[in-house]
Amino acid sequence: MRMVVANWKMNHLRRDAEAFCASLLGAYKPVDGVVAAIAPPFPLIPVVSRLVAGSAVRVYAQNAHAEAKGAYTGEVSMAMAMDAGCTGVLLGHSERRQYNGETEATLLPKVKAAAAQGLLPMLCVGETLAQRDAGATLDVLRGQLSILAQAPEGPIAVAYEPVWAIGTGRVATVEQIAEVHAFIRKELLALMGPRGGDVPILYGGSVTPDNFQDILKVPHVAGGLVGGASLDPAKFLKLLDIAAQ
Repeated sequence: MRMVVANWKMNHLRRDAEAFCASLLGAYKPVDGVVAAIAPPFPLIPVVSRLVAGSAVRVYAQNAHAEAKGAYTGEVSMAMAMDAGCTGVLLGHSERRQYNGETEATLLPKVKAAAAQGLLPMLCVGETLAQRDAGATLDVLRGQLSILAQAPEGPIAVAYEPVWAIGTGRVATVEQIAEVHAFIRKELLALMGPRGGDVPILYGGSVTPDNFQDILKVPHVAGGLVGGASLDPAKFLKLLDIAAQ
């Protein structure tokens, strides 16, 4: 299975989402084995969910809280995300780790809450440039992946995004991606047993239609978590076409 997930981050207004979905659905032809998903900002989740209803396009949340309800001003629960139309949720994106202080201690309850609610948890992992330059990449990833030793039963996905390649135009080399994805697969098998072999591992970090084909040729790469290129429906469609090849 391959997956192409559009992470819109804090971009687009309602009119942009409507135009995007009209363009996407006007040309998108679903292919077995290729999952197309959009992760809009929270206010746009009901909009996108309504527009893609009846199609094969899935909707993910960019984050959600571990608690089911309560006095958590500004937060959204897993149940709320699902109620708005989501089938999956991104967890631990590097920007959440950097700006919101997310750690393994806070992410494990989120993974469990997502799975319990029936949402696909997509755990995002990745190292900073300083960590890579220090030779600590695999140690950083080992720590971030460690929570999956306690992962609940059910589907789960992992997205590797080297922080230094997100929105910078820099892309990890094929060799770097191959090394890290092979390491992640090995860790998943060690942490989760045989089911770790079935976890899709996406690559993210300045993915574009120009480099996606080469990235998909790398062993253990099951698709892309796409930022900037996913804001353009034509580019997103091209990425889906490449994934279907």
